[in-house]
Amino acid sequence: MSPIAAAVILVTVLVTSFISGVFGMAGGLIFMGVLNALVPVATAMIIHGAVQIISNGYRSFLWRRHIDWRIFRRYALGSGAAVALLFALSWRPDKQTVYLLLGLVAMLVWLPKALLDLDIQKRFQAEGAGFVVQSLNTIAGVSGPLMDQFFVRTDMTRHAIVATKAVTQVLAHFVKIMFWSVPVISAAGVQALPPWWLLLAAAPLSMLGTTLGGKVLDRMSDVNFKRGMKYLVTAIGAVMLLKAAGFL
Repeated sequence: MSPIAAAVILVTVLVTSFISGVFGMAGGLIFMGVLNALVPVATAMIIHGAVQIISNGYRSFLWRRHIDWRIFRRYALGSGAAVALLFALSWRPDKQTVYLLLGLVAMLVWLPKALLDLDIQKRFQAEGAGFVVQSLNTIAGVSGPLMDQFFVRTDMTRHAIVATKAVTQVLAHFVKIMFWSVPVISAAGVQALPPWWLLLAAAPLSMLGTTLGGKVLDRMSDVNFKRGMKYLVTAIGAVMLLKAAGFL
């Protein structure tokens, strides 16, 4: 990996961790798009997963008193079923497909609320979220906009939404790392994995961005939080779709 690519990745870690610290998502979409442009898909997925585990793990720690652990346990059950299916199918997308999936995932924020009665607090919906979100996160790299659909109708506060989503994403990204590491190690050995120093350097930047984003989150209203998140993710999705079509 070139020094310039590493520098771009580290700056992106700081910026996108700040964005995710505010909105609980969106930063991951941007980060995955940047990585996909700089390194092979498998490497991008592993780096993205590792950094997102740090970012979401730290965010979970910061807002730990707001986590709904009952929802997380139910989510983990659905995630386990998805893991079994993914490893059985063993399909992995190329770069253009990843951009397409990222764009489509982002546009899920416009899914009509009346079309699906999604509420992660309702019976069996946390399990369903675990299955579909884990599946999408593993092959596309991100799943925040889809996960958000399960939270928009809840009576949870913005802090509870960010905290609970963060802990579920720690699990989702851990599975993603395992899924994409297997073919890399099988083909070229452990030395083909992303350099350890890059992940080590990314850790404090991710934590700093998350901390600064959390300070902004404290100053936002629940209404502005949800409105701002929707338009930010839409703009990111549009860029990803243009990349998939070859216009950028």
